[in-house]
Amino acid sequence: MNDKTFSPKTADIDRVWHLVDATEMPLGRLASEVARILRGKHKPIFAPHVDTGDFVVVVNAGKVAVTSGKSQSKIYYRHSGYPGGIRAETFEGLLERRPEAVIERAVRGMLPKNRLGRQMLRKLKVYPGPDHPHHAQKPVPLALDIRKVEV
Repeated sequence: MNDKTFSPKTADIDRVWHLVDATEMPLGRLASEVARILRGKHKPIFAPHVDTGDFVVVVNAGKVAVTSGKSQSKIYYRHSGYPGGIRAETFEGLLERRPEAVIERAVRGMLPKNRLGRQMLRKLKVYPGPDHPHHAQKPVPLALDIRKVEV
């Protein structure tokens, strides 16, 4: 009888490319599903210390939605490192200026805060419109069971 714990090796990991359309999807629910796929939690070989996840291509990031007035009240902060160097930007402002950053920041917050999390984040590709350069990888459309927001 083999009582050893299974730990996935590099040869065991089979990476698939998924395509997600973010049109009218709630930001948090979309980000949590994408983070789950990037981590590999949908696979039977998942291990918390190994990156077993797949690649995710998110298109139409500029059409992502938030609920209950968060588009005006949600604020993103960044700091230059200098005294008084804090900058604030609303959700609407960031969505207009860099729509892909909204989804990247939401997903980054749901991944581990270490080298493994940064490695997983590199498998996320976000594009503001419907076009992406990953057709050669043959991404499979990912059907997320998320109720779309009526705007």
